[in-house]
Amino acid sequence: MASLGSDILYDILRRLDGPTLASAACACAAFCSISKDEKLWESACASLWPSTNRDDVKKLIMSIGGFKKFYADCFPLIINKEVPEFQWDDFLEYPEWTEAEYYGDMNEFESILPSDFVSIVDIRYKDKIICSKVLWGIPNANGVNGWFYNCPFRLDLLNYSARDDDRESEVTLSVCDGLPQITSMERERKDGRLWQELCDGTRLSWIVVNRKMQQAVNLSSWSPLGGQRHWPTDKDFLIRFGSILPAKEILPCQVVECVLVMKFRVVHTEGEGIETTLKVTELSMQLEDMEGAHVNGRNSLLVLKEALNCRRSKNYSEVLESCHQYSKVQSELKEEKMRNENRIDRLCACIFSGIAACVMLWYYIL
Repeated sequence: MASLGSDILYDILRRLDGPTLASAACACAAFCSISKDEKLWESACASLWPSTNRDDVKKLIMSIGGFKKFYADCFPLIINKEVPEFQWDDFLEYPEWTEAEYYGDMNEFESILPSDFVSIVDIRYKDKIICSKVLWGIPNANGVNGWFYNCPFRLDLLNYSARDDDRESEVTLSVCDGLPQITSMERERKDGRLWQELCDGTRLSWIVVNRKMQQAVNLSSWSPLGGQRHWPTDKDFLIRFGSILPAKEILPCQVVECVLVMKFRVVHTEGEGIETTLKVTELSMQLEDMEGAHVNGRNSLLVLKEALNCRRSKNYSEVLESCHQYSKVQSELKEEKMRNENRIDRLCACIFSGIAACVMLWYYIL
């Protein structure tokens, strides 16, 4: 190693991906010194997130600490092992928050502006980039007393014009991208080959940057957590990504789910004389509490702020474990709520029957 020049060592390191580059930096003093070069990390970021190639995004990344810090913040995914175990007694206390407690401290909230958040999104299919988009701020979120802060939070990355009118902005997948040839939707309903290929091959990265706090985090689970075939029509597919975010002292449920939804629609099949083609019709972000209710805009900004300091891990199994734990607790909560509602229904039915019997008895006596 000592006989090699720094130029040769640099040429070696620039060919590495981020994790390998980080490992090489621990191998020797020469690699450690060279690996501090921001150009190396800029290249690593660009290979994983092509949206970082944009000049405006490069300036943003440099303003929050550089590409090395950006990679270290956004490559590991969020894990949350503090999902509370289901306790029905705790759920009964859920509605007891006051309005001031539920909506949070306004003094803290005033320091968070929708314009401070930037979304950097990349979609891959079988290691091929099919979409890279950057959204500055949160659209239609002007004014503290505006509708955004009290209405359910939803961030749409693909707007109406990109879905229907602007053909150049369409995001499509075809056989050339690796999709299997589908002769008909009837065949797809039987074997589910296209659905399986979408789940196995689609990857999503949704990075949120707060310019004021100079921090960034990846809110996606990278690979899908679930989805639905043929929803809401026989030619639609919904794939869900996301992560579990802390909401202590923000919401009674203590944790919320960041739900990232991607919808595909089958535009053509082989039976129509054109190769199989899918179009991305929706890409959106929502925050949902333990009951599945959408979190409002005010609390969503607070949760996103907390997400910037979440624990992260490069171990994907840990990421899945936290998501599965949340789903398990959520399912138990829904089941117990349904059982409790059934008990109340039976009790009401018994009371009603008793009242009806008493009325009939008094009717015959009188």
